[in-house]
Amino acid sequence: MLNKNVIEEINSKVSEILQNSPAKDVEKNMRAVLSGVFSRLDLVTREEFDVQHEVLLRTREKLIQLEAKVRELEQQLGLPEANNQHATDTETAQTTDTDPTQTAST
Repeated sequence: MLNKNVIEEINSKVSEILQNSPAKDVEKNMRAVLSGVFSRLDLVTREEFDVQHEVLLRTREKLIQLEAKVRELEQQLGLPEANNQHATDTETAQTTDTDPTQTAST
């Protein structure tokens, strides 16, 4: 087996060679180009996406609660029930907003 010092020496020599080669310039240029492209794409980080997804889920839950409260108040006041669109919308929303990968594609 190779001595640890030999491996470290080879690693330092390779790093030194790469630092002085055109490969380092290519890497710098590619990073600059990619940074420019990504900044124009208006991307968000995974963490930002996950936070917004959680906010959306909490908002959806609150909406469901408020819709139920409105239906309850309508029944107490004896108002005619609005069409069953509330239940259909709620069921659809619950199935489409449970997976972050699904919301990312919409």
